Amino acid sequence: MDTNSGKILVCGAGGFIGGHLVADLLKLGYTDIRAVDQKPFKEWYQQAHEVENLRLDLQDKSACERASRDVRTVYNLAADMGGMGFIENNRALCMLSVLINTHLLMAAQKFNVDRFFYASSACVYAAEKQVTADVVALKEADAYPAMPEDGYGWEKLFSERMCRHFREDFGIATRMARYHNVYGPFGTYDGGREKAPAAICRKVIQAKLSGKREIEIWGDGSQTRSFMYIDDCVKGTQDILASDLEEPINLGSNELVTINQLVDIVEEIGGVKLKRTYNLKAPKGVRGRNSDNTLIRKYLGWEPSTKLRDGLEKTYRWIYDQMNSAGADTTMPVLGV
Repeated sequence: MDTNSGKILVCGAGGFIGGHLVADLLKLGYTDIRAVDQKPFKEWYQQAHEVENLRLDLQDKSACERASRDVRTVYNLAADMGGMGFIENNRALCMLSVLINTHLLMAAQKFNVDRFFYASSACVYAAEKQVTADVVALKEADAYPAMPEDGYGWEKLFSERMCRHFREDFGIATRMARYHNVYGPFGTYDGGREKAPAAICRKVIQAKLSGKREIEIWGDGSQTRSFMYIDDCVKGTQDILASDLEEPINLGSNELVTINQLVDIVEEIGGVKLKRTYNLKAPKGVRGRNSDNTLIRKYLGWEPSTKLRDGLEKTYRWIYDQMNSAGADTTMPVLGV
């Protein structure tokens, strides 16, 4: 994109990825930015005062029209979502996010938006392809025949199709990325919506601060995942939006680890060794998931530049500072992995 390409709309700007995206766009020299989220401003993870900040519920059609007026580029990162503990227990809420993308696409058509980015998810992939810990990395074609994560995954897959048909029928240049487990500073680390890296960082920090040298892990710890650091996610998002890629494409790391290995790394960063207990009844998602990056490497030359150990150290330090400076209650109940 050219810095003179018109107003940029970032939806979900008060969230984890959206906040980082706005900050990076400013760093790159973009100034005409409208940032939108439904949360009160004080709850935004990052807020740039030099951009236009709006509090709007984008499930509402009129709010989407208010947000999209005079806009040339849309980043749709807005969704009601969280880690596995949230999406397995709030399927209807996750499905209602379909209203956001639908109404945003309608507004984009009405106001002649040039480019529209949709943040999809690896949860669109069929569960039957993720039943073993030594999972074969997921290719884009593996989303069909469709049997995605119930609730959240179905909403993402349906919204991908909406983007496709708005491109085909109305000429909007839609671009879609399937995010694989994004983590980093300035994100959720407690309350039930946090994802595994942040949750494990928080648990290790709680154990260290409280002196209780134990940690609860959801599942048996041998389930596998790959995790992408936020800086790589933001760079890949912008590369995909600017590209000619019309079909959804993976955006993730292929550095596969078990949850036990993830805990090993965070313990090392924290300088502590904990007794582990395993909650086999807790939500734990698919058995294994990894990103096949063949296509994005071929077409965009994109590779994640941040190793998991390095990204986790930055994330741990930020969460530690937040908990320590806030006088965090170290006896609080453990929520989420």
